[in-house]
Amino acid sequence: MKLEQYLKEIEKFLQQYLNNAHAKGYVLGISGGIDSALVAALTVKAVGKEKLFALLMPIDSNEDDLKDALELCQKFDIDYKVIDLSSTFHLLKKQLSFSDDGNSRLALNNTKVRLRMVTLYAYAQSRNALVLGTDNADEIHVGYFTKYGDGAADLVPIAELTKGEVFRAAKLLGVTEAILKRVPTAGLFIGQTDEGELGVTYEELDRYLLGQEVSKKAEERIEYLHRISEHKRSPIARPAKFNRES
Repeated sequence: MKLEQYLKEIEKFLQQYLNNAHAKGYVLGISGGIDSALVAALTVKAVGKEKLFALLMPIDSNEDDLKDALELCQKFDIDYKVIDLSSTFHLLKKQLSFSDDGNSRLALNNTKVRLRMVTLYAYAQSRNALVLGTDNADEIHVGYFTKYGDGAADLVPIAELTKGEVFRAAKLLGVTEAILKRVPTAGLFIGQTDEGELGVTYEELDRYLLGQEVSKKAEERIEYLHRISEHKRSPIARPAKFNRES
């Protein structure tokens, strides 16, 4: 199946899921990155701009993140609200009183993502809407998402698309040039890039997922990341069924 055809399938999926859930629409966090931009464009095409509400939620973010997100909303005429969560995050950070070690810094960065998801679900429930996820196939395979953060959603429309396919699809649907040219980043701290954190390029990840040859080093890194992140993709663990008759 060609990419253009599969995008039509995603649009049908978005339509059917909304109808089956008897919800009034979708809520989406738009970050200024390529993944949320593609989900926004697909959703507008599938169910119409009237059924999509966007939240732009900076937390000590790069100014370009908000600028690019606003440009996208304006191009696709998406209704949106900007909610700066910086003060909320800093209040929580002060109350947590974590030490300044690697695990604590990572926990705080993930807290930013989880604050956004709390906000998304609050708005979704208030509007009888569903939360859209933005993770792609590469991110899901290696666990490059925050558990109960951006990994929490009612549906994930682009879960089967590699990063390369996300870029191709975004071009097809007219995503803004500024977003197409951005270096992929979660924007959680200065100088952060996806590939820098992953230790492998998206091109290598795409090739691996598509069954193509990659270097031994890349293969080992991808398989390691997949292995240690299995808990993120699995249902919540529970013990064996309680057989009350035995």
